[in-house]
Amino acid sequence: MAGTRKLPTRDELRVWRDFVETTEALRGSLAGRLQGDTGLSTGDYTVLLALSEADGGRLRSSDLAVRIGWERSRLSHHLGRMERRGLIRREECATDSRGAEVVLTPEGNDAFRAATVPHLRAVRELFVDALTPAQLAAAGEIAAALREHLGRA
Repeated sequence: MAGTRKLPTRDELRVWRDFVETTEALRGSLAGRLQGDTGLSTGDYTVLLALSEADGGRLRSSDLAVRIGWERSRLSHHLGRMERRGLIRREECATDSRGAEVVLTPEGNDAFRAATVPHLRAVRELFVDALTPAQLAAAGEIAAALREHLGRA
């Protein structure tokens, strides 16, 4: 059945390519601003955000990987770098001796809080301000439709 599906048209491919290239440029610009303004990578910020939203600033490592959509090996390597910088610490899980919990340190919390306003300003300047209210609403609808479609795939 998959072989009978129609391929994208030239115009559809142009839109797809514009979407991918623009998304990559936006992500790169946001990452550069975050790193330059705060010293945090987007990976650092993603982990710190998830931990800041978790009960007690802690999550099992496997739950954190699922929450942020990373492979466990990628997360483990990144956590090692963050731990060396004092942003997080890993502790044995009190309820499961096989697991570890990732804990937001006071230094990590301070770094996250200091990064939030500059990061949100960059989001406003690079994304929100580039769109009209109608375009922003349409972007939200497009993102929701893609998420729903990918959830079914």
